[in-house]
Amino acid sequence: MTLKLYFGPGACSFVPHALLETAGEPFEPVLVKLHKQENLGAEYRAMNPRGQVPVLVDGGEVITQIVAIVSHLNERFPQCNFLPREPLARTRVLETLAWMNNTVHPTFTHVFMPYKFTDDESAQAAIKSFNAKLYGGMLGEIEAMAQKASPYLGGEHFGPLDAYALTLLRWGGFAGHDPQGFPALWALVQRVAALPAVARAIERERLQLNVYKAA
Repeated sequence: MTLKLYFGPGACSFVPHALLETAGEPFEPVLVKLHKQENLGAEYRAMNPRGQVPVLVDGGEVITQIVAIVSHLNERFPQCNFLPREPLARTRVLETLAWMNNTVHPTFTHVFMPYKFTDDESAQAAIKSFNAKLYGGMLGEIEAMAQKASPYLGGEHFGPLDAYALTLLRWGGFAGHDPQGFPALWALVQRVAALPAVARAIERERLQLNVYKAA
């Protein structure tokens, strides 16, 4: 077995986790307990000094960062069509994937872990509230994409945008947003979650899709 994925349950590492299950080739899933800060230990940092998940190990190569890992898996498993083959369509998917990773994801980080940005408790509350509102607008953008899905966000085949959308909508519950308030996106997420490969990743990570609790 040459493939190994280091993942944190419920983290953005769900994206390559779902893609690897879809590819169907044996891989070793390695659970990293983020709540116990295993990602910050010396052993993990020796592999990834940034202390982040996911990390994909392919043979002797260590690959980090979602966009890079997705690109690698697309090349390794071309039969899965994780990214469109038509150049412009592929560019558009990568454009959206990068936005999800470098804009939507960090916005949620400000909601979920405001202490990373200030040690002032009153400022933390303001950061959390402000970014929760921003996050709702971003989910609205993905809702508009879901309304045009044909049948997936990237086109005919399940891919990274669908797995990331599932993750981002799920996080929305922690940010105070009811996923059912985004009907097209919620329907897409439920359909994606029912795919056997995706369901295996969900089961391994023990995820609940709707974590929203009304105030």
